[in-house]
Amino acid sequence: MRLFLLFSVLCLMTPTGYGQIHSPPGPKGDMGDVGFPGIPGSAGMAGFPGIPGQKGMPGDVGYPGPPGRRGEMGNHGECERCEDALSRDLQTLMERMAKVDQALNFDFARRVGQKYFVSKKERGSFSKAVEFCSQQGLELALPKNEEESSMLTQVFDDGNKLIWLNVNDKKSEGNFEVDMKNRPLTFTEWGEGQPDKSMEDTGCTMMTENGLWRVTRECSLNAYIVCQF
Repeated sequence: MRLFLLFSVLCLMTPTGYGQIHSPPGPKGDMGDVGFPGIPGSAGMAGFPGIPGQKGMPGDVGYPGPPGRRGEMGNHGECERCEDALSRDLQTLMERMAKVDQALNFDFARRVGQKYFVSKKERGSFSKAVEFCSQQGLELALPKNEEESSMLTQVFDDGNKLIWLNVNDKKSEGNFEVDMKNRPLTFTEWGEGQPDKSMEDTGCTMMTENGLWRVTRECSLNAYIVCQF
């Protein structure tokens, strides 16, 4: 009877797992199917800007772009002023052309800046020189700087190398410091002891081949006649 009861208790304990002996684990099963993607997570906070990188090399020049749209027509300028300017330019051009044409009528013609020295390569007295230039509507030559003085001496060929100058040497006019129209001289090249202010009579000024000026009483000498304009 006792053995029966003990056996019954053991049988009742078996389903509950008490007293069950554990066996070793079985082999690993096959991998299951991939599951569905999870829900995306929320974006994190933006990081701080990085340090700028070094400047890259310039790229190749691109192709020219298409022409732009034509702009609108501008306002008309002041035609009256334009015409006045054009008229002045035309007048200046005509005057220069007239000077060139006039210079071509002489055997000797040299231009220095806006001035021309011209000559027929003739010699004569001082009065003849003044008269000749006046008849041509010109003035007797008078250099105003070293460049003009050097250019004027190019008229010399041979013989008596003297040129009459447009200087007023009348004693009543004072110190030989004005031209024939009583304009002050702005440039002179007097030689040693010149001008000779001890002269009692009217003198005439001439330039020698070395560019120096001197006064002479002999105004009837044959010196080169050179005009200017």
